[in-house]
Amino acid sequence: MDPKKPADSLTIMTELVLPNDTNLFGNLMGGRLMYWMDIAAALAAHKHCNAPVVTASVDNISFENPIKLGNVVHIEAKITRAFNTSMEVHLKVWGEDLTHQYKYKSNEAYYTFVSLDPNGKPRPVPMLIPDTEEEKKLFEGALRRRQLRLILGGKMKPNDATELKALFVKD
Repeated sequence: MDPKKPADSLTIMTELVLPNDTNLFGNLMGGRLMYWMDIAAALAAHKHCNAPVVTASVDNISFENPIKLGNVVHIEAKITRAFNTSMEVHLKVWGEDLTHQYKYKSNEAYYTFVSLDPNGKPRPVPMLIPDTEEEKKLFEGALRRRQLRLILGGKMKPNDATELKALFVKD
């Protein structure tokens, strides 16, 4: 399996916020945005491994700015690191007010996907080789984020999280 670059998985999704997408305050509902983010992240993961994928986890999503009715949503997703059968996807979300011609950050998040074989079992994914400084920074942090996810999900003991421990414990 040939390694890939983050740019190979880049997915940009654009949606218009319609009345059915909003809450009583005229803001895009968080659940609708998470749904769109899941689709964009799945497409990026699928592009990386050329196989069906399933969502394994979604990290904390904090909303910085609401996206209003009639505004446009831009979601950018790309792989930050590939592990054995899983991939971390970083998403950035912007709102855009076309009438007043300005773009603003709404939020960002990390999703984790697992690649599946034809029998629905996890399958290996290609390695990722970061190019830019930002990609390298996201790549380096991915192992710590993964260990934190595994601890919170009860799949790893805190003492086994060597990357996380190194941040807090001096030998």
